[in-house]
Amino acid sequence: MLDRRSFLTAAAALGLLPATGRARAEEALLSFESPKPFSFQLLSDHARRMAMQPYVAPRPRDPKVLDAIDFDAHWKIKYRPEATLKVADGEAPVRLFHLGRYFQLPVGIHVVDGENSRELRYDPAVFEMPADSPARKLPKDIGYAGLRVMAPDEKTDWLAFLGAAYFRSAGELNQYGLSARALAIDVAMPTPEEFPRFTDYFLERSTTPGRDLVITCLIDSPRITGVFRIDVGKHGPVVMDIDSRFYARDRIERVGLAPLTSMFWFSETDRPDRVDWRPEVHDSDGLAIWTGANERIWRPLNNPPSVRTSSFADKDPKGFGLLQRDRAFENYEDDGVFYEKRPSVWIEPKGGWGAGELQLVEIPTDDEIHDNIVAYWVSGKPVGRGDEIPLSYRLTWAKDEPHVPEVGTVRATRIGRGGIPGQPRPKGVVKFAVDFDGGCIGGLDRDTQGVKAVVDASRGELSNVDCYSVKIGTAWRLTFDVKAGDPDPVDLRAYLKRGDETLTETWLYQYLPEPESAS
Repeated sequence: MLDRRSFLTAAAALGLLPATGRARAEEALLSFESPKPFSFQLLSDHARRMAMQPYVAPRPRDPKVLDAIDFDAHWKIKYRPEATLKVADGEAPVRLFHLGRYFQLPVGIHVVDGENSRELRYDPAVFEMPADSPARKLPKDIGYAGLRVMAPDEKTDWLAFLGAAYFRSAGELNQYGLSARALAIDVAMPTPEEFPRFTDYFLERSTTPGRDLVITCLIDSPRITGVFRIDVGKHGPVVMDIDSRFYARDRIERVGLAPLTSMFWFSETDRPDRVDWRPEVHDSDGLAIWTGANERIWRPLNNPPSVRTSSFADKDPKGFGLLQRDRAFENYEDDGVFYEKRPSVWIEPKGGWGAGELQLVEIPTDDEIHDNIVAYWVSGKPVGRGDEIPLSYRLTWAKDEPHVPEVGTVRATRIGRGGIPGQPRPKGVVKFAVDFDGGCIGGLDRDTQGVKAVVDASRGELSNVDCYSVKIGTAWRLTFDVKAGDPDPVDLRAYLKRGDETLTETWLYQYLPEPESAS
């Protein structure tokens, strides 16, 4: 199976044309179709008309040849640097990906100049290919697979669009990790998941302060169409202002809005014995939620034995995201993929999203090459044929969440044998230890009086509930024991308070007990 991280670093690329003043090398390599009128509204009207027509599934051209362009063959196809196109005075050069086995459907690349756009023609001359490359057998107008945005020095990329309606950024620490998507259709449903696809990209210089590039994407899918506009800049954190319009061709049971997709294999919470030499392996370690009622929530991720969907009802949420809070190299010990540098991604709604629920889907995995975590918002309003779904929000790819809670945050979740050391261990009992630090809990020491732990369980027996200050690496620790009694999931909820003051975010966890014979 393809390693998704290696693919992005190895893929070939081309880029975006400036409106005027192209270099001679670029003029020699690139050609365009005639200009056509363009605006966000015109493209939205086009998507609306598409939704009124039957869906026509695209088919790859020369699939046998494309299938021969596997990972190794794709890696050998190099884009010619002299054809890189400059955007925003060279601050956002854009290059394009070549088609191959894993990305067989071409996309349209359009350059916007004022009120018009021009589509870029495919030309194999922009790529350097080995003499025996299967790509040489493809038609001369086969098209491109996607795009990536380079750093100003053109040595690395920091934003990539490749496959379906996915996109990724290397974020503030310049390391790719989780992905964002325009839409998630029927995730973890009895019917197969539907994957909307970016069919066309319209590229233009941003006029927004702090942003560099606008990428407007046309979306098509069996049951939905749409327009997805990204106004993006990289000045430390990567910030994207998203404006989108979706149009339903048919009734859809579950439309996941503002979806994020990540990988979680194991952490300090649930590390299996000897499955891997590294202490932890994950792109994200938890889901953070800032509710409309102003509650801050942290839900550590799981690698469950079967697909699990958790729902968090809310109204007008202030934000949510999949975060990588653990930034210590020694907790991963991987100097090849640097999990401690993976970006955290925070979604901040614009305008009221109304009532609905945030859903977290956790899928079993036995390796780090699979994206097995999905988080998205589901509106409480059903989606029927002909419905329009407008959605605006801000996406931030950074080291930390952009709105740091005033309360203490969860730093670690650990599970072990229950009971008291030195005494017989009770059968079927596990102990949880949750560490909090920062915010209003960070300044309280061992002499502070009145700090109490609040712990609730959906079922089972709680015991040995305690909390205390730990001034070695973390501020306060909450511990408790749980006896589940049977293998059904147990939903746990805990936080620290002092009088009427809430000192920490709310820790949520779905404990999946092992059968008692295995405990």
